[in-house]
Amino acid sequence: MSDLAVDVSGLNKSFGPRHVVQDVSIQVEKGRITGFLGPNGSGKTTTLRMLCGLLTPDSGEGEVLGLDFRKEAEAVKRQTGYMTQKFSLYEDLSIEENLDFVARVHELPRRRERVAESLERLGLTARRKQLAGSLSGGWKQRLALAASIMHGPRLLLLDEPTAGVDPKARREFWDEIHALSAEGLTVMVSTHYMDEAERCHDIAYIAYGRLMARGTADEVIARSGLVTFRGEGPGADRLARDLATAPGVAMVAPFGAALHVSGVDRAALEAAIAPYRKPPVTWSEVQPTLEDVFIRLMSQSSDNFQ
Repeated sequence: MSDLAVDVSGLNKSFGPRHVVQDVSIQVEKGRITGFLGPNGSGKTTTLRMLCGLLTPDSGEGEVLGLDFRKEAEAVKRQTGYMTQKFSLYEDLSIEENLDFVARVHELPRRRERVAESLERLGLTARRKQLAGSLSGGWKQRLALAASIMHGPRLLLLDEPTAGVDPKARREFWDEIHALSAEGLTVMVSTHYMDEAERCHDIAYIAYGRLMARGTADEVIARSGLVTFRGEGPGADRLARDLATAPGVAMVAPFGAALHVSGVDRAALEAAIAPYRKPPVTWSEVQPTLEDVFIRLMSQSSDNFQ
C-alpha cells in the first residue's frame, strides 16, 4: 500500500486562452496537513477541484486515495470532503436540518446518530435549532466543517476556510483539523495566512498556475536563498523608501517600528545597508519569514492574466 494519499503529475487546466494550472505535480502523504498557498487567481481552487473530481483536467495522471483521479473521479468524490470558501449550506434551515440533509445526500446509515455525533464533535449541540443564516462566521465555519466530514472521508479539502473569522475561532478550527489529522485524515488547505501555513506539516506554493515551492516551512525558507537583515531603532521603518531602490535589495518590509531588508547577494545587501549602520538604528541578521519568501516568489512569477 502506498503512503501517499495524493500522487499526481502533469496537471493542466485552461479556461479559454488562460492556462490556470500549468504542469503541476504534487504528492501528499496520508495523514498530513498540506498548506496550499499563493496569490489570488493562482490556480489553488482549480487544482483542489481537479484532485477531488469536481473539474476534469485537460491533462495529467496519477492517483488520489489509490484511485485513478481521472477515470475514477466519482469514487474519489465519495471519499473526499470539500469545504468551499463561501458558505454553501442552506441559510433558511437550522444547523441540525442542514446536517440531516447532508446525511440524506450521502445515504448514511444511522442518520440521526451520525447527525448527533457531528453536532457533539463540533460543539454545535446547544445551537442545533438555530438557523444557519443567523450564525456568525465562526459558527458557520464549524457547521461547514461538520458537513464536510460527517460521511467519514479519507481526504479533506479546505478552500480558504478561515477567511473573515476571528482569531479565537481560527485557533479552535485548527485544533480540530490537527485532531482529524491525528486520526488519519489527509488534509489540503488553501490559505493566505502565514501563521496558518506554519501550522501545516508541509506547504505547497503555487503562483499563477505553476508550483514554485514544496516542503516544510523551514525547508522552503532554507531553499529560498534569501538573506535578511533587521533594522531596529527610532526611525528604522522610515528607511524603507531609500533602501527599496538600492542595488542588491530584493525587497523591504516594515514590521512595526523595525525593518526587514532582504536579498540574495549577501555582499551587495550589506553594502546597501552600510550607510545606515549608525545610531540610533542597529542591524542584525535574521531568518527570513515565510512572508518574505512568498513575496520574493511572487516577484519572480508572471500573472497569467497578462
